[in-house]
Amino acid sequence: QIMIRSIFLFLDRTYVLQNSMLPSIWDMGLELFRNHVISDKQVQNKTIDGILLLIERERNGEAVDRSLLRSLLSMLSDLQVYKESFEQRFLEETNCLYAAEGQRLMQEREVPEYLHHVNKRLEEEGDRVITYLDHSTQKPLIACVEKQLLGEHLSAILQKGLDNLLDENRISDLTQTYQLFSRVKGGQQILLQHWSEYIKNFGTTIVVNPEKDKDMVQELLDFKDKVDHIIEVCFQKNEKFINLMKESFETFINKRPNKPAELIAKYVDSKLRAGNKEATDEELERILDKIMIIFRFIHGKDVFEAFYKKDLAKRLLVGKSASVDAEKSMLSKLKHECGAAFTSKLEGMFKDMELSKDVMVQFKQYMQNQSDPGNIDLTVNILTMGYWPTYTPMEVHLNSEMIKLQEVFKTFYLGKHSGRKLQWQTTLGHAVLKAEFKEGKKEFQVSLFQTLVLLMFNEGDEFSFEEIKMATGV
Repeated sequence: QIMIRSIFLFLDRTYVLQNSMLPSIWDMGLELFRNHVISDKQVQNKTIDGILLLIERERNGEAVDRSLLRSLLSMLSDLQVYKESFEQRFLEETNCLYAAEGQRLMQEREVPEYLHHVNKRLEEEGDRVITYLDHSTQKPLIACVEKQLLGEHLSAILQKGLDNLLDENRISDLTQTYQLFSRVKGGQQILLQHWSEYIKNFGTTIVVNPEKDKDMVQELLDFKDKVDHIIEVCFQKNEKFINLMKESFETFINKRPNKPAELIAKYVDSKLRAGNKEATDEELERILDKIMIIFRFIHGKDVFEAFYKKDLAKRLLVGKSASVDAEKSMLSKLKHECGAAFTSKLEGMFKDMELSKDVMVQFKQYMQNQSDPGNIDLTVNILTMGYWPTYTPMEVHLNSEMIKLQEVFKTFYLGKHSGRKLQWQTTLGHAVLKAEFKEGKKEFQVSLFQTLVLLMFNEGDEFSFEEIKMATGV
């Protein structure tokens, strides 16, 4: 046709161009070729059969003449018979091919290998559109591949392999899963459902087993880090996956009422107590931030508050806080999360400790003016009853010097704060006790009860259980 057009180029550009009623040599040639050659069913069928055979061979991995395919399909497009004569049959055969291939490979291959194959097929078909198929074929062709290799097997793919991919943290495979499922209608929704079920099932194994209580909080933190990383790297920070992850955490963590709240409080105590292995304030702050994320999921925040208050009291009274700044930072986080009412008593505990320091400075000055200051260096913390945990008072038999010092402090304090009532909490008392042995001097950090027992051995070398009980009142 091009050769004929070249021969009649002068005619085409002069006489034909000047007569608008006449078609161009090119258009007339196309019409004649379509009417007398390609419209012949035998010629058309053989041509289409040949094209489809070449494409089938290429899909099976053989090398074919792509320029020939491009020329033939371009010709069909120019003749305006591409859709009716070729595309319909091509899509039908593609549909059958990938329907059979999907069924077969789902049985034969593991999920990562299957998804890799699907991705490869999609790339190959996209390349065919670029190289020799008409651009209009792209949408129905890709939709056909997606439907037969993905859409028909969404549930089967996830049931067969998602849990393993998540268990083994297969980041690249999870990324590919998300990308492929996002291409198919309903793909993301079913992936969301399986994602949620996985989180709930895995999380439940952490929370409900009492044998795992010792490591529960650390495992929760590690699991949260893991799913956060998957969402960020594999799921493109998709808000739906983030929100459903939060809902799933809240569901499983509250399957066992109260215990997670208690253990989270204990975990915080272990981090805020002096002697923990987090060396820097920055490290400690990072851990506390992570803890607060888990804390948000628990319903039993009042249970957390009770245990947290009890542990905070111990840290404050025994002076065992790793960092005052960290303590106040945690308090600020709780206040931001739960409101001022939640932390008012906890803040009151800190105020009591600060006021007690001021009182003790004044008491030391007061004692310097006493004629007989004694051998005991007394430190008293003044605790507001409503702020602190409830402690059962216990009557014990203090020695005379201790009783005398208590009375001195009582006189001093009530002289400055008349109308107040002091109640000694012996269960909270502790002491540093100095002892002299043949091998040398030692210091013991002991409770008040232990102090009373040890002081008895200044008077003798041996006492029965009953004698100790009677003498101390413990």
